[in-house]
Amino acid sequence: MENKTVGYIVTGIGLVVGLIIVLFNRALTEIVNTTCSHGPSCPMYTSIKFQTWISGIIMGAIIVVGLYLIFASKRKHDAPVHKPKLPKDLTKDEKTVVDKLTAADGTIFQSDLVEQTGFTKVKVTRMLDRLEGRGLIERKRRGMTNVVILKN
Repeated sequence: MENKTVGYIVTGIGLVVGLIIVLFNRALTEIVNTTCSHGPSCPMYTSIKFQTWISGIIMGAIIVVGLYLIFASKRKHDAPVHKPKLPKDLTKDEKTVVDKLTAADGTIFQSDLVEQTGFTKVKVTRMLDRLEGRGLIERKRRGMTNVVILKN
């Protein structure tokens, strides 16, 4: 689950806690008013106020955490994607490969590139050879496949 969604849930919980505090405070005050013979000097009034303040502080903390999660956290796709300057003479297929690399934050397995583009392994390998020769990408061996890295 994304932080923003969790933030909305936590904020909602904080508001529900606030509603419960208000309802509890009203009910308890009414009970004390009708059952206590001391009137406003009753020690229960002090206790009610203290409990209300403590629960209000807890509710406020919950809401602050929720709002922090909503507004302060950056989702991965919210961050600006750095798109390198590309030569004008790239073929349509080479542009497709570079776009897939950009969408993957500049790093992707060669096998995933084959899968996502729908090109054959040979075609992707030859395009990557050309792009690497021009200094646009770099390949690093990882097990049975390569990691393709888009250079800045």
